[in-house]
Formats: sequence, structure tokens, C-alpha cells
Amino acid sequence: MTIRHLKIFIQVADTGTMSAAAKNLYMTQPSVSQAIRELEEHYQVLLFERYAKRLFITEAGRQLYSYAKPAVSQFDLLEEQMASDRRRARFRIGATVSVGGSILSPVVRDFRSLFPQVDIYSYIGNTQEVEDRLLNAELDVGIVEGFLKNPDLVTVPLLEDPLVLACSSQHPLAAKKVLHMEDLQGQEFVIREAGSGTRELLERFLLSHNIQIAVTFEAHTPDAIKNALRYNHCLTLISSRLLEAELSAGEFTAFASEALEWNRTFRIAYHKYKDAGNYIPALEEIVSSYKEKSPLSSLISGRLET
Repeated sequence: MTIRHLKIFIQVADTGTMSAAAKNLYMTQPSVSQAIRELEEHYQVLLFERYAKRLFITEAGRQLYSYAKPAVSQFDLLEEQMASDRRRARFRIGATVSVGGSILSPVVRDFRSLFPQVDIYSYIGNTQEVEDRLLNAELDVGIVEGFLKNPDLVTVPLLEDPLVLACSSQHPLAAKKVLHMEDLQGQEFVIREAGSGTRELLERFLLSHNIQIAVTFEAHTPDAIKNALRYNHCLTLISSRLLEAELSAGEFTAFASEALEWNRTFRIAYHKYKDAGNYIPALEEIVSSYKEKSPLSSLISGRLET
């Protein structure tokens, strides 16, 4: 039994005659009759009763019709969609939250201008989520700042992403020009969720300096993190690219690491067996072009001494 059998059956049921169905399907009447016989033999039921050269659908026929109609409709939709997908290429870009909140949208805009015939899908998640989707072939490429662990993924460093220790300008530490490690002990922090590259870097830093903090908020989005800074006197480690507006307005204060322990890089990542033609090299060039578009160092008013 095939989709062809069901399409013939539906035509016979809709027209009421083999000859009309054959005409609509551009088939011979014997071929239509043969298909109906094969269906009846397959399901071991009588689909039509024949009286005085007319066809009357049986109860079994009506039941088959109720299933066949949506099945054929879904099959036709599938064929149409797959044909459409073949006509246009699709490129799937994953990005971490820091990338998604800063450069992803303009990067996608620039990519579209180079490849207007390509459909773009963009996904924003944490580093672990992007890595998993690359390995499961759910993404073609990722733009990440965290540490990718799977050796099957190729990473190419492209763009510096300086992190800063940030707080509200009303925070007790905001008036300091220089912070020391002991200033961080016991402070309330808002941190990213597990799987985030930013969180992993912060945890490594705290562990290496034996600093204990109080985690007050755990958040997935830059907006939630910023609100924790505004209203709850928290500290956080965050990409300076995400704070340009707030730092320019004097709403937040940022401290850079004197030892450059928070420096990190946005990387392009893709599976080592991935062949994406010239899309990935073009994306690399676009991301690299944003080297001069990070917040000015003058917005960072203090430093942390180690």
C-alpha cells in the first residue's frame, strides 16, 4: 500500500466512478480498478459496493477515507516543504548570551547582505547548549566565548571580549578606584547559569584566589543581571560589551582585572567534518570586523589588583 493507492482511492470516493477518477489522475480506468483491488486485498475489506454500474462507499471505505484524507494532505505538505527547502540554502548560527546581547544581530545583518538568498536561523543559549547543538548537527556554526571541550569541534579565535567586574554606581565599592581581593570576600553576586562560559571563568577566578562570595541571583539574561545590580547592590562578572550604554550614562561602575585574568575571546566553532562552503569563512571575516566596536577603555573607571 502506497500514497499512490490512497490518492486513487480518494479520487474514486470523491467522484463516485472509476472513469472520472481515472480522468482526473490522467490514468487508465483498469489501472484505477487495479489499485482499488490491491487496497481491498491489503486491508481485507470491501471499500465500494457496485450496483448498476455505480459505486457506493462502504463503512470500511468511509473509515479509510477519514484516515487517508489527512495522511495524503500531510504528505503533499511534506513534499512541498522539502522542495522549498531545496530551493533555498539554510545556515544555522548559534551564539552564547554574551554574543547574542552584543554583536549577533549586526553580524547576522551583515551576513544577509552578502548572502541574501540564504535563510538564516539564529539560536542563543549558553556555551554548553551551543556545543551540544553543534555536536548534534542542529547548528552549522557557533560564536562562543566559553571553553568547548569536545575535540570534534574546531574553534578559531577572532575577537577580544574583555570582561569587567561591575556594580551599580550606588554600590559601596563603586567609589573605589582600586579594589583588592579582600574587598570581594562575602560580597553578594549575581552569576550566570551552569553551562555558561562567563560563569566558568568566574568560578575559576574565585577558586584560584580562594575567594568566597554569596550568590544572591542566578540569571540567564543580561537584563536580569543588570536589574540585580540596579536594585540589589550585587556584583557580577560580565562582558563590557553588554554594559556600554549603562557605563556611558554613569549608572554602573566597572573594574578591569589588572592581571588580565578576565580577558577572553569570541570564537567561531564548527564540527571538524562540517562543510559549509564559503559561509563560515565569510562569517569569520564579519565577526573579526567588530574588533574596533567594543566599549572604550575610558568607560572602565577602576581596576582590581591581585
